[in-house]
Amino acid sequence: MSNEVLDEVRALLPEIAARARAVDEERRVPAESIGELSRAGVFRMLQPKRYGGAESDPVRFYEVVREISAVCGSTGWLVSVLGVHPWQLALFEEAAQDEVWGSDPGVLVCSSYAPVGRLVPVEGGYRLSGRWRFSSGCGHASWALLGGLVMGAAGRPADVVTVLVPRSDYAIDDVWDVIGLRGTASDDIVAEDAFVPAHRVVRNHDLARLRGPGQQVNTGPLYRIPFGSVFTTTITAPIIGMASGCYRSYVSAMRDRVRLSLGGGGRFADDQFAQVAVARAASEIDAAALQTDRNVREVYEHAVRGEAIPAELRLRVRRDQVRATERALEAIDVLFKTAGGNSLRRGNPIERAWRDAHAGGVHVANDVERALAMYGRGEFGLPVEDNLI
Repeated sequence: MSNEVLDEVRALLPEIAARARAVDEERRVPAESIGELSRAGVFRMLQPKRYGGAESDPVRFYEVVREISAVCGSTGWLVSVLGVHPWQLALFEEAAQDEVWGSDPGVLVCSSYAPVGRLVPVEGGYRLSGRWRFSSGCGHASWALLGGLVMGAAGRPADVVTVLVPRSDYAIDDVWDVIGLRGTASDDIVAEDAFVPAHRVVRNHDLARLRGPGQQVNTGPLYRIPFGSVFTTTITAPIIGMASGCYRSYVSAMRDRVRLSLGGGGRFADDQFAQVAVARAASEIDAAALQTDRNVREVYEHAVRGEAIPAELRLRVRRDQVRATERALEAIDVLFKTAGGNSLRRGNPIERAWRDAHAGGVHVANDVERALAMYGRGEFGLPVEDNLI
């Protein structure tokens, strides 16, 4: 199957790569890059057709994410995160979708899903207050998806929800100064007693069970696949891309390198240990991409056929998703370790990929032991309850 958006994106990659160092230093992906990618259709790949989107096969979307991440980790991360939000917005009530896309189908939505917000029920909706961290690309967005707790009697949490809030109802606190994924500008979002109408609230429990209210109008198979499968793959896809880009840079840089050492020189490419390192890294990257693509494709095909998605498959998606992150990081570590002192130079593509991938690896979706334990419970016939499967 062809991927027309990927064809458009490939023409943009040289310029995105040329901006990568500035993105890292300035802690921002420039509006120019976001505009080019928007015009290429990247951010509408998972958007409903009824709102000008493509409703693409999700595997095609992750292919695009990996290619962009290979030349600039921060840009690829933003593409993945901002690009998946139209999919989730499609699960909200139609009135919420109309508010966001009615006048501008190209508007971007950011997120911070940790349920740190407090929602107090009032007539017609809720009053929302809180501070959310790690909202990647929030400076490019006009709306935000934020996690929160609905407060019940005696001030105790009664439900966990995701709310949709316009830019006019929250402030952005510029706090992002980190070692990796520096250009994602994953700043804090702050809301103070903002009113959120009921139609802009969805229960996380419903999304985990494929019962989004937006399915009444968005009836395609894309919107009948699990949030846990889509969201977690969205976090791992750019890390695989970063590893792939690191590999390409490594091979290009080391192919003609001559060692200068006390033990004697010689071409690096002739070293059997270097050859083994390349083979190991290439295999890990291939395995990461192939398994995640296979699993997402199977989930989507079940939805296309109108079949229930079995728990075994949903658990396998999570198993292979966290292992894909591990494999990508292992590949980068092998390459970084054998590249020598030159890989330590700031701005070197290998060094930047190492920092970016490890930064992405600490995301909550990459909690390896937890995800693998869930798979093991399922295999032993024990109950598994988690909103990310």
